[in-house]
Amino acid sequence: EVQLQESGGGLVQPGGSLRLSCAASEYPYTYMGWFRQAPGKEREGVAAISTSSGDTYYTNSVKGRFTISQDNAKNTLYLQMNSLKPEDTAMYYCAADAGAITSDYALDDREYNYWGQGTQVTVSS
Repeated sequence: EVQLQESGGGLVQPGGSLRLSCAASEYPYTYMGWFRQAPGKEREGVAAISTSSGDTYYTNSVKGRFTISQDNAKNTLYLQMNSLKPEDTAMYYCAADAGAITSDYALDDREYNYWGQGTQVTVSS
């Protein structure tokens, strides 16, 4: 059974940092990613990584602030979030898939079949 377990969310002041972790069972996957959903908004892709090539993809609003990485030895995916803004407040989800995903769709949540339960990130003073 595929299991993805996120951790690391919390309350942080604007300008602060958090690191999210996603412990994954049944490695390897082809793509893994972080998605977020704020109240009243659609879920959006934040960052994704090709587990074979290491290529990374980011939505424009987080480029230069967020970094996605993987530790294959620990079967863990990370999202380092720096310079956090109130608009980053959302539930963050880890997702993975073992199928063929083209890079153009790396941030499309419809391409991912496995999801974690989410971890809340709140950016507020």
